[in-house]
Amino acid sequence: MTRTQMTVAGATALALVAGAGMAHAQSNGRAAAPAMEKCYGVALAGKNDCAAGPGTTCAGTSTRDYQGNAWKLVPTGTCVTIQTPKGAGSLAPVNR
Repeated sequence: MTRTQMTVAGATALALVAGAGMAHAQSNGRAAAPAMEKCYGVALAGKNDCAAGPGTTCAGTSTRDYQGNAWKLVPTGTCVTIQTPKGAGSLAPVNR
């Protein structure tokens, strides 16, 4: 093998090993992520994940803090324990 061929072979092997390591790290990251649920009435103005009501395009469109029809993704089981100045989080839209 020539020096150039050895360099190319080595670089290819290194790229394959690095790619496999990255894929393994990414799959581990996904498996460790907690389950999430929609929590209404807990997002600050402009910080909602989605569902801010008619006339909005979605994420980041809530117009006031703790808007009852805007939701934020939170770890499953934590929504109703979140307390805001307007009340607790809700798994369904609330009137606020």
